[in-house]
Amino acid sequence: MPAEISSTKRRYEKRARAAHEQATRARIVDAAIDLHGTVGPARTTVSAVAERAGVRRSTVYRHFPDERALFLGCSGTFRERNPMPDPATWTAIPDPTARLAAALDAIYGWHEQVEPMLTALLRDADTMPIIEELQAGRYAYLANIEDGLASGWRARGHAARRLRATIGLALDFLAWRTLHERGLSRSDTIAVMSSAVRAAAGTNDRR
Repeated sequence: MPAEISSTKRRYEKRARAAHEQATRARIVDAAIDLHGTVGPARTTVSAVAERAGVRRSTVYRHFPDERALFLGCSGTFRERNPMPDPATWTAIPDPTARLAAALDAIYGWHEQVEPMLTALLRDADTMPIIEELQAGRYAYLANIEDGLASGWRARGHAARRLRATIGLALDFLAWRTLHERGLSRSDTIAVMSSAVRAAAGTNDRR
């Protein structure tokens, strides 16, 4: 076989192997994400991931040496597929009430999208420290949003502290889920939480 043909064949085989490995890794990640969002990460075993992905346990370990590596891989992929709302879509709104409503609409839409996964993660957080480690980014994100939503109100002193606490409650996933499970629509939940924030700020208008 001529050297040029042999070299081309080797490059093709190398690319084919790389594509196959990438596809296998993706199947493993998809299987783990599916299991994390259904049975929960604490009940997700490597054997279950391998079975759902259609590979051997050894193949899972070849791509992810331990469960932590697998969890990190799943978390990164899930975040890429389900990015948190961009605060730039509401930060320019000058009126604090309208800005709050726009932010809650975006956050609650994201909550609806990730509800099964986030519920499973928070349920297992006490038994899996890595969950709290990875949730730190979401908590920091919410704290920054709270800072932005707290500006523009006239609350001072105790009222300002009450305002911040109520905005934090309005952004909280578990608070949203409670109202969601009681049958409130997104618009109703926004109305309830916006009313609570206005009351905390001492604002009685319904702008």
